[in-house]
Amino acid sequence: MDIFSKIGRKYKSVTRYNQILRVLVKYGFEDLVQYLKEKKQFTFVQKLIPKASRKHAALHTRWEKMRLVCEELGPTFIKFGQILSNRPDLIPLDLTIELEKLQDNVPPMPEEIAKEVVEFELNDKVDNLFAWFDPKSFASASIAQVHKVTLHSGKRIALKIQRPGVKEIISEDIKVMYTIADILEKRIPSIKSFDLFGLVKNFEESIKKELDFINESINVQRFYNNIMQDEGSDQFAYAPKVYQDFTTGKILALEFISGIKIDRVKKIHENGIDTKVIAKRLAISYYKQIFEYGFFHADPHPGNLLILPNRHICYLDFGMMGSILPRDIEIFGKLFLAITRRDVNKIIRALQRLSNDMTITNMRDLEFDINEFVEKHYVRSVHRNEMSTVLLELKDIIIAHGLKVPTHFFLFARSLVTLEGVVQKLDPDLDQYAIVRPYLLKAVSKTFNPIKMGEKAVNSIYELGNYMEEFPRDLKNAIRKINSGKVKVDLTHKGIDPMVHTIRRVTKQLVSAFIMAALIVGSSLFIISEIPPLWKEFSVIGIAGLMITIVLAIGMIRDIRKKDYDDW
Repeated sequence: MDIFSKIGRKYKSVTRYNQILRVLVKYGFEDLVQYLKEKKQFTFVQKLIPKASRKHAALHTRWEKMRLVCEELGPTFIKFGQILSNRPDLIPLDLTIELEKLQDNVPPMPEEIAKEVVEFELNDKVDNLFAWFDPKSFASASIAQVHKVTLHSGKRIALKIQRPGVKEIISEDIKVMYTIADILEKRIPSIKSFDLFGLVKNFEESIKKELDFINESINVQRFYNNIMQDEGSDQFAYAPKVYQDFTTGKILALEFISGIKIDRVKKIHENGIDTKVIAKRLAISYYKQIFEYGFFHADPHPGNLLILPNRHICYLDFGMMGSILPRDIEIFGKLFLAITRRDVNKIIRALQRLSNDMTITNMRDLEFDINEFVEKHYVRSVHRNEMSTVLLELKDIIIAHGLKVPTHFFLFARSLVTLEGVVQKLDPDLDQYAIVRPYLLKAVSKTFNPIKMGEKAVNSIYELGNYMEEFPRDLKNAIRKINSGKVKVDLTHKGIDPMVHTIRRVTKQLVSAFIMAALIVGSSLFIISEIPPLWKEFSVIGIAGLMITIVLAIGMIRDIRKKDYDDW
């Protein structure tokens, strides 16, 4: 049986591989097929594609074809394209724009199958679990679909149900993607710089998290907790509650939220709601997520935003979230403030810190590019209120100079593009810089918090104390290993003599400084205490000590002035 199962899995891989080749040929990627395998081996594949389909594919641009290929190959490649759209540092901007259009809408699975999944996961009949189960889903995607459900308590919830077998399909597709990545890297040397294998690996980790609804429930709960713990008057966000009793790895139960979709401007006005107020509240809620919580919704498109009766904004779909370290929040704050103040040096320093103090090979060119960026931003009137434009322009400079900033930088930039598109429809004149400035200042001011600075100082002293306590033991162990012959060092260094000479000179100066300090303190005590022999009420020994100190000081000054030019 094991042999047959292996043969079955192998056959599935080959079948899927041929499907991918057919789709690639359909959209005119024959050159790519040739790289995957010798072209003559797949002449039959081309014959399976109708001429009408090939002519239709010829009407699209290269980037549109790539999007269509992803959509036709199914959920795995759609998700891969969506995640890849968050990496503008790796792919062209035109392809990024196309991949953002990827549609993930598929026909819903039958009611019977949905109920079977629920009953298997929750170990009970649907009729026992719920007072009412809507047989028709109100949202359907390639991985899951959502049904309205009413609990016996009367609470209405949205039940997200994972499609059966989707995990196995995605797992098989990932294996094929690894194979394709391996072949492409071997056959196209120039593509190695994209690290296709690494991209597939990152995608595998990401999709596994998305397939685990427990992980998404944690995201929702974390987001919900941040909102509930925020007692500020500027808290305008909302998130659905998680019903843990009805949540598993394949079932997610959330509070059902009724509201108006944020892009339905006409309906918003009909309900007596001012769109300018909503635009401002949306911007405030989003900047709080980034600069105060450090955990933000990474896909704030209109379909994931609802306006509630109390004018708050409810966020939906927490599969894609972004996390920022407190350190990076502070750096982002300093970066944007430096841009508003046109401070080129501080902008460069912030970018360096974001890239873990990476060495800049050509600082002059970077300074020139940043200066041009700042001056253009200062005089520009178009897109003046759009922070995403600033981040995207900075992204081009970062890529051009080979700086490696965290992935959440690009996720942040992409989410701001989406958010600002929504804000633009609600209130084109909203000054987003005026809204975000207090949060930037607050993020930066945390660095100068006396309590935090005191904690850092105490921690540093504590760490230093631990180090001093452990140092003798570590040194003793190191000496024992050297004596026993377990440690061997073979060091060859050209031009080491000047370095040895410098070390000797510095050591001599330090010893002289310690001796001088001791002589000054000792001589002063002799003179103050009037210790005999005395000369005119002054201790002769004290005076002699001070004279020796003066001689040593003159010698040290002479030695320092000679620098490294003395004879040796």
